[in-house]
Amino acid sequence: MIRPVLLCALLALAPLPVLAQPQAVQTRQIGTARLENVPEIPAEVRTAVQRYQNYREARFQDWLPDGSMLITTRFGTTAQVHRVAAPGTARTQLTFYDEPIAGAQTVPGTNHFLFGRDTGGDEWFQLYARAVEGGAAGQLTEPGTRNQSPTFSRDGRLLAWSRASRGSADYAIMIADPQDPSTRRVAWQGTGAVGPVDISADNSRILIARGLSNRETRLMILDLATGQVQELAWSAATPARYEEPRFVRDGRAILAITDAGSDVRRLVEIDIATGERRPVSPESRWDVEDYDLSDDGRALAYAMNEDGFSRVVVQDFVTRRALPQPEALPRGVLTGLEFSPDGQKLAIGMTTATSAGDVWTFDLTGRDGLERWTMSELGDLDPAQLASPELIRFESFDRLSVPAFVYRPRNVLAGTRTPVIIDIHGGPEAQTRPGWNPGAQYFADVLGATVILPNVRGSDGYGTRYLNLDNAEKREDSVRDIGALLDWIGRQPNLDPARVAVYGQSYGGYMSLAVMTHYSDRLVGGVERYGISNWISFLENTEAYRRDNRRAEYGDERNPQMRAVFERISPLANIRRIGRPMLVMQGANDPRVPQSESDQVVRDLRANGVETWYVLFADEGHGFQKKHNNDLRREVETVFLRRLFEAP
Repeated sequence: MIRPVLLCALLALAPLPVLAQPQAVQTRQIGTARLENVPEIPAEVRTAVQRYQNYREARFQDWLPDGSMLITTRFGTTAQVHRVAAPGTARTQLTFYDEPIAGAQTVPGTNHFLFGRDTGGDEWFQLYARAVEGGAAGQLTEPGTRNQSPTFSRDGRLLAWSRASRGSADYAIMIADPQDPSTRRVAWQGTGAVGPVDISADNSRILIARGLSNRETRLMILDLATGQVQELAWSAATPARYEEPRFVRDGRAILAITDAGSDVRRLVEIDIATGERRPVSPESRWDVEDYDLSDDGRALAYAMNEDGFSRVVVQDFVTRRALPQPEALPRGVLTGLEFSPDGQKLAIGMTTATSAGDVWTFDLTGRDGLERWTMSELGDLDPAQLASPELIRFESFDRLSVPAFVYRPRNVLAGTRTPVIIDIHGGPEAQTRPGWNPGAQYFADVLGATVILPNVRGSDGYGTRYLNLDNAEKREDSVRDIGALLDWIGRQPNLDPARVAVYGQSYGGYMSLAVMTHYSDRLVGGVERYGISNWISFLENTEAYRRDNRRAEYGDERNPQMRAVFERISPLANIRRIGRPMLVMQGANDPRVPQSESDQVVRDLRANGVETWYVLFADEGHGFQKKHNNDLRREVETVFLRRLFEAP
């Protein structure tokens, strides 16, 4: 282990620029990355980073008809599809691409599987199909389009998906025989973000969801014979989310996770004709986060998100009686849940604070019990030496209780005040959870920092009311939550309020910038990756297929009153308040938060004389998916944060 003091000494030898001093832009290239004002990375830092970057995870994707399974895992630089034949057996790689696989599904009843892939993180996904045994993958979709939500009929003879074209906010519902790409056709041209979610047992109807925002879904049914679509009036009566809806009761009802009539999301059965809801999961203060129903409609499994931790429940769907439970699962966060084709086994993907992610199966017959199928590696890391996050709560300006997970460094001398990194998640309708977080573990160990990951208002997992507390004009209330967290840090005897940095990506990148404009005098600096710097330019330049969804969350810049709010709160409008160093990172192909958002904030920070480092990856989009790029960004973060914490 490279201890913080030793690493500090090593970094002190490197010729680094003095922070908070204006300078000419110094540019160099490493692979596909352009680095501006970033000093040379010491070899010792690269070594320290690799210890935490060489882990692998296994993500369950689907069952194959023979009882084996498809997973995604990384043996090179990107995640690819592998087959696992039985518990503990080797992973056989099936796809070999430079770009990561976005997901894989078995074509029901066949030895073929479907997978999605984009180019350089641009999110213009194409769909391909190929046999498990090998052979060239056949492309099912049209180049230059974005394709998502692939949904198979139960017999595997019909595939439906949604397709967007450049410059349009509308999706079309496409259908095809997955074995014959020439049968591809438009089944219905929709309006807005529509996508198929299920196909009826007789292949005559497609259940479609239209996402108006991350808080509101409407459901409709497409009749393939007539091409007519009927919106289910009850889904539009009151704004609510309907997640993972599927036909049940021979197509007379829908099973879905919804917050309709509740502050939390429940699993309910809904009569299609009347909209009458029958709860399937019991009353709880926590959300149902995922579920699956066996093909024969008998066995049901669902997972509860209890303060960030997942708990899997298994029951008989017909009688509602509890079945034997997979109680020996590790305590962590669910990544997959699906019954085998015969309904006898349940695949469960889990990640924990000390394991990157693996797959178990639970035998409902009681014969095999709980079996671990994959054993993913953590590289050189010893799980016993990793930090376990502590769940804390602090009171905000309006007495709201805000939860946060805290990773504390080990082997810190008594009485030592550690530096602090406040890591704010994206979304904003996301949630920091106690799964595998190599960055938090790394910063706690190598930098000797306490890492705090708050779930500020607007985060998911704590009910609809909490989710809506930062909407539109209330956007900066979540920034004030971080101000309350800074107050909490100041009261802790083992934390150093004079050495606090803010850190975030995507919406968390906006939060990092916004926090710097409000509390720059209480921070030593900030890191932001592909964050929103100007609400108006972001909404005008984000891809058309997602613009209306984002307006529903953030507010509509075309509305004069909302535009005035954006002009007041955008970080770019308040950039002169930032007086501490910033590190900005961006993917050039990002369709969500385009490169222009980072370019303009870097430009204005430098114009104000603020030390600003900038890293631009030419082959990444919204998030850095290739291992070598992730390695480099962690190296740059290490040098930057260490210098912040050691600066006088």
